[in-house]
Amino acid sequence: MPANLTPEYLQAEEKFKSASSNLAKLAALEEMLRTIPKHKGTEKMQADLKRRLSQLRKESQKKQSTAVQKPFYHIEREGAGQVILCGPPNSGKSQLFANLSRVETEIGDYPFTTRVPKLGMMPYEDIQIQLVDTPPLAPEFLEPWQLAMIKQSDIAMVLFDVNDLNLLEQTEFVLSTLAQRGISVDRQGPPRVVILGNKTDLPGGKANFDVWQDLYRERFHAVPFCTLALSHLSDIKRRVFDLLEIVRVYTKAPGKKPEDRPVPYIMKRGSTISDLAAVIHKDLEENFKYARVWGKTKFDGQMVERTHVLEDGEMVEIHT
Repeated sequence: MPANLTPEYLQAEEKFKSASSNLAKLAALEEMLRTIPKHKGTEKMQADLKRRLSQLRKESQKKQSTAVQKPFYHIEREGAGQVILCGPPNSGKSQLFANLSRVETEIGDYPFTTRVPKLGMMPYEDIQIQLVDTPPLAPEFLEPWQLAMIKQSDIAMVLFDVNDLNLLEQTEFVLSTLAQRGISVDRQGPPRVVILGNKTDLPGGKANFDVWQDLYRERFHAVPFCTLALSHLSDIKRRVFDLLEIVRVYTKAPGKKPEDRPVPYIMKRGSTISDLAAVIHKDLEENFKYARVWGKTKFDGQMVERTHVLEDGEMVEIHT
């Protein structure tokens, strides 16, 4: 029996898909349950919504009961991925954080301007990626929690000022500190490590970068960078997206036109149509017959099986 879902329900479902907090997800699920048509064709969906509501409420209550126990540096992961900005004092982390996230932050030409983690979101096309600015990695200011945050992130972006007179000492300290925590700058991670040689726009900066990279060529590959260059900021956003190894997938209901601004599902690279169906709703995965795909296939609306590997930007229509 067809579900005949109402526009109000579909709108609430989109809110749930784009929600980044448990509170927003709860509100969307409650709206979905309130607006879903009540008949035999939606009995399973109603039961699933109630189950998800109950589970989410328990999780929220558990988080609230432990909230007072969380340390000040604890940050809930949001968005399509988490990127930690780290590096020696005055390397340009806070400037890069401000330029990428558009969040106002204290920026000073003196060490230890950043004393606690700062949170922001970096927009990349139609998704958001979490940024965390952290205190400098320096012998006189190193806290164990800084390394724990880096270790647990998806990407660690390490900045160095290539014009700093202490660049070599700073590089050795940062490399040894990360290695002690099991974070290697020359492997696939996690976390994936990106090393930026910052301030190459200053006089002598490019020459300093070249000498520095020659010295450490066997240990890591650095990227010449300037936090004030728009082209560099655009390039680093793309690099972050690629390193997250995710794809954005859009969906449409059978026989319906795509939304003007559809909210993508974020899937790990290599995910299949079957994986997507399970994320949307378990009934879709269980009752899957076929799907049609627009985007990277040979022709628009091509019929595919559940094993079709999703590509970034594809539009998917699942039939049950």
